[in-house]
Amino acid sequence: MTDTTPFTPEVVAAVMRHMNTDHADDCRVICQGLGGQPGATAAVMSGMDADGMDFVATVQGAPVAVRVPFSARLVERRQIRAEAARMYREACAALGIAPRPDAS
Repeated sequence: MTDTTPFTPEVVAAVMRHMNTDHADDCRVICQGLGGQPGATAAVMSGMDADGMDFVATVQGAPVAVRVPFSARLVERRQIRAEAARMYREACAALGIAPRPDAS
């Protein structure tokens, strides 16, 4: 994380918990489509700051660190959900797969 992140460790932990519990497959898709790891078989969110999300993807059975930048620097917590959804939709488009209907 950068020293200037507006997000407390508690906010980051809550976002990671939500992403890894409710959106584990989305994490994999984001790493495949936007993180340069098309062979990822799994991924977990490992951190974030105002500029992007960090993941650990499983590629050929080994952990690989992946950083996916946000489209713009985030300044408020409410922006995180929209940016995660955007990343998922763009990753789906890059992979040529249909996003979940509820991915907004």
